[in-house]
Amino acid sequence: YVIALIIVIPPFGMGFQLKFCDSNVIDHFGCDAAPILKITCSDTELIERFVLVLAVLTLVFTLVCVILSYTYIVRTILRFPSAQQRKKAFSTCSSHIIVVSITYGSCIFIYIKPHAKEGVAINKVVPVLTTSVAPVMNPFIYTLRNKQVVQAFKDMIKRTASISKN
Repeated sequence: YVIALIIVIPPFGMGFQLKFCDSNVIDHFGCDAAPILKITCSDTELIERFVLVLAVLTLVFTLVCVILSYTYIVRTILRFPSAQQRKKAFSTCSSHIIVVSITYGSCIFIYIKPHAKEGVAINKVVPVLTTSVAPVMNPFIYTLRNKQVVQAFKDMIKRTASISKN
């Protein structure tokens, strides 16, 4: 939480220097830097670069932590004596990697871009992935590891296919 505050407070403070001459309506789901910078008539290049540097540093630092932790996890899994145990462990990890990939992909898409005043409309859709789609997908991702659930899913698809043929 302290690191998050250190990352957020400087751009937030720089935002108090901005002049707003048009609408005061933020065209976004949340109060992020890009939508605010879009409605200002001040020069935002310094803030944009600062936010970009902080975003890259945050992404790189957290990604390195995730990669290191997965390296240790994979090393531990490879030491399991049974192939069945390794398969089950890798199955659990793969579910988590899918969610982590969606999260990192969304963050990279949102923050690594040329200018804040361009492409804010598409960036309204991307946060939905991390805030809504990923949590909704989580139960499905984890339950698909269950053989009975997978079999029931296959049976449902077969029944649906046979109904549509009739």
